[in-house]
Amino acid sequence: MKMRKTLLAIWATIATLLFVTSAQPTAYGLEFPMTTRLVLPDAPAGTALLVVAPSTATALSASLTTALNTRRTVFSSEIALVSSMSLAVESARKPMGAKRFAKEMMATEYGWGEEQYLCLNRLWTKESHWNYQARNPRSGAHGIAQALPASKMDKVGTDWRTNPTTQIKWGLLYISERYDSPCAAWNKWRRSNYY
Repeated sequence: MKMRKTLLAIWATIATLLFVTSAQPTAYGLEFPMTTRLVLPDAPAGTALLVVAPSTATALSASLTTALNTRRTVFSSEIALVSSMSLAVESARKPMGAKRFAKEMMATEYGWGEEQYLCLNRLWTKESHWNYQARNPRSGAHGIAQALPASKMDKVGTDWRTNPTTQIKWGLLYISERYDSPCAAWNKWRRSNYY
């Protein structure tokens, strides 16, 4: 009787582990593959599907529980990261949020300080007023950084049409590669009315 309860506990743990690990995190939550099936066969009496000593069964159950808890921890941290990124995108849809995101990214990714931020603010205020939906009808330039052609932003992410953080990442990368700094890009814009 005790062995049967142990085996049922092991099967329940395995079933839970298989069910949870088959789930794929998406932007809409968890999606389970439509073909996932777990069949626990009914074995005739006297046929052992899994024969383990009670101490091994306890160890197996403990290791499966540990694996399941690790998966939950990883999944929780993935959800937290997605949530954080989603909040950043939503905040950046407004000019103040976009400015905050750009300033933070400038400091962490490029080591640019306040002086460089002031130049970037002047530049992108002239270009788009920090509007991620800005589009120049004559040239086709698009977004906060006014990429021309707009498809250049695919280098950073294919969601550039709707994601202001992708536009900012691309714009800072472009400035870094082409001008070395926002102030150099701003000086070019003041001479030529483009950068």
